Amino acid sequence: MTNTAVITGASRGIGRETAKELASEGFKILINYKKNRDLAEELAEEIISNGGEALPIQADISIPEEAEYLIENAEKFGEIDVLVNNAGICLQKVFQDVTKEEWQKLFDTNVGGAINCCASAVKRMIPRKHGKIINISSIWGICGASTEVHYSASKAAIIGLTKALAKELGPSGIRVNCVAPGIINTDMNKNISDEIFNELTEQTPLKRIGTASDVAKIIRFLASSPSNFITGQIISPNGGFLI
Repeated sequence: MTNTAVITGASRGIGRETAKELASEGFKILINYKKNRDLAEELAEEIISNGGEALPIQADISIPEEAEYLIENAEKFGEIDVLVNNAGICLQKVFQDVTKEEWQKLFDTNVGGAINCCASAVKRMIPRKHGKIINISSIWGICGASTEVHYSASKAAIIGLTKALAKELGPSGIRVNCVAPGIINTDMNKNISDEIFNELTEQTPLKRIGTASDVAKIIRFLASSPSNFITGQIISPNGGFLI
């Protein structure tokens, strides 16, 4: 039986690589995007050309009705089996300078978006007693980052969401896990200077910055059957940066 996966924020970075990984595992993929229609359609075409099935869906998941619309579209492929809550935005700014509007937008997207998608997916998963939810947090949700206080707080909330939801949904056969990547070479970190990247590399025991593919492979594992006895866990691919 072919499974269906919904991946939020899938047009770029970790989400994009995750879509490719899960498609190679035989999943039918719903590619969620907010603005990057061209990239989402290009990804869908790539997956289809390799023999897979994919459908790009535009939705702003910070809005409950749009998150519901996204999850509803999984039914075009059958029923949702895996939800990857990957969509997120960052904010690097001194704590006192962050406006109410900025932190509200950050939390609406990073936390509210995940909660909205979970709410829509869970009501479909519970009757089947089947499903997996994989939330994407960050190393900064574990240890915090200076000048990224609000972002760190939002990613810490994702960790709390994962642990609590895993306990609540475990009796229904639904696994909920979290991936908290370290420094990853994606568009989100494109403003980091080469000097800072070099310093971070030196601070990492494996002596390299992570790639989106490194993270996507872990998500693939959590989405597949070998992880069936794992729930409520936080896995942090960070090259040893945080141990």
